[in-house]
Amino acid sequence: MLYVGKKIIDACKQCGVCGEIVGCSSRCVGYENECIGCAACSIACPHEAVQMRQREKRKENRIKVDGEEFSVPERITVKKALELIGYSSSRFPGEGDLFVPCEVGGCWSCAVEIDQKIKPSCVTGVKDGAEIKTGLPESYTPKRLVRGRMGHSVGGVGTSWSLKDTHGYVEAAAFACGCNLRCPQCQNWTTNYCGKEVALTPKEAAAEMATARREYRVDRMAISGGESTLNRPWLIQYIKELRKLNPDSRARFHVDTNASILTKDYIDELVEAGMTDVGPDLKGLRVETFMRITGLRDKDLAEKYLRTTWEAAEYLIDNHKDEIFVGLGIPFNKDLISIKEISLMGEKISRIDPEVQVCVLDYRPEFRRRNISRPSYEEMVNVWKTLNDTGLRTVVCQTEYGHIGPQSIKI
Repeated sequence: MLYVGKKIIDACKQCGVCGEIVGCSSRCVGYENECIGCAACSIACPHEAVQMRQREKRKENRIKVDGEEFSVPERITVKKALELIGYSSSRFPGEGDLFVPCEVGGCWSCAVEIDQKIKPSCVTGVKDGAEIKTGLPESYTPKRLVRGRMGHSVGGVGTSWSLKDTHGYVEAAAFACGCNLRCPQCQNWTTNYCGKEVALTPKEAAAEMATARREYRVDRMAISGGESTLNRPWLIQYIKELRKLNPDSRARFHVDTNASILTKDYIDELVEAGMTDVGPDLKGLRVETFMRITGLRDKDLAEKYLRTTWEAAEYLIDNHKDEIFVGLGIPFNKDLISIKEISLMGEKISRIDPEVQVCVLDYRPEFRRRNISRPSYEEMVNVWKTLNDTGLRTVVCQTEYGHIGPQSIKI
């Protein structure tokens, strides 16, 4: 089916998001005559004021793909055109001809060659006479969108508790655009769904981060997101470039991730590239909870992501904890996950390694989930005690008054 984006006027709050961050190929969101149906605006709108409506097939475009000629409908994405002629796409790597995880043009994992230019197929419109090559040139250097370089005073899931009460900045952080999850309470959604930054090579992004390290006078350099791991070739090269620019022994290279595509071979490659700290975020134990938190509707995909996340955490601890720092993240909000499930997660982690640092993030009203309340300090204290009772020895909880850490409370 073919689609077009339609603005729902009564729902639109004129927030400007669709014009400021969405990588729209038309002159404006909702301009039907140019809309290619990529759905990036619908994914990004915090008020769900853009809906994708089915449209009729109109005239055909003639295109050439990998040397063969095809006829496809006008005003569709290159991704859609490839699917219509028989190419498969997937949101899990290695399971289709195209890996299309973010669908908003942020990660560039789905990049193909279009008329001798490399572009993300998910938000690029197909044009009559276009020549498309699905294999990238050997000389191609991967790119992706990165934004928001800043000094961070607390760090992330993969930041040791010993640094979290440090005065001033503990690390410099950058945020990779594009995410494969659709968390309705996402706190960084303007980065997740951004398609309007300039795509950078690993070398360009590493140079900016090395400058940020000097500016903020820190030794730790973190990348988060969005989801930092989506474009694997880019991230591996980025870590290597950072390492070249920061060869001193004090330099730390930190990756925060939802770990949903972080396979064992990917982990090994990151460690070999120079990653020194990592923070996998475990968004539940039950697939129903994982789907509620992540906003995913495909149960098979959710199960695969959830399984990969837990396998990544266990593999990191069992095989790399002596080489790198590993911290695990857990979410909490009573409307999203129960204390019972938190306890079961703690028990599972404790069986893997009771010494591993576990950081609980208090999920609050953001993006499309404005009907929940931020967990109270007392609720987070209860979570902290619950996890300590499972045998975990290094539990950190984010609260409205700062962090509760090991030995913060007498039980």
